[in-house]
Amino acid sequence: MKLGNEIIKNKFDDIDIKVDFLIELCQMLQVENLELSSKIKDLETKLVKKNETEELNLEQEALIQSKIDGLLNKLDSFSNNLSNDALKNEHQSNV
Repeated sequence: MKLGNEIIKNKFDDIDIKVDFLIELCQMLQVENLELSSKIKDLETKLVKKNETEELNLEQEALIQSKIDGLLNKLDSFSNNLSNDALKNEHQSNV
């Protein structure tokens, strides 16, 4: 009987070691999970800021493009007026 009890004790000791290992592993995974969750939140915050900055840059680009187009139109208009004035003066001097 003593041998049977010793075998049962050894089995329980093995189970106890495995349970301790599983508990330790779960604790390590919980810590890792918290770290990863924190990292995800940090990355999500950075992504939101990046998207906001990108949107602001697109708005600024559109404003700059609009101003450039307006200046080019003014230059074209000015150039056309100069050309028309030159043609009128040339025509008047030929008459």
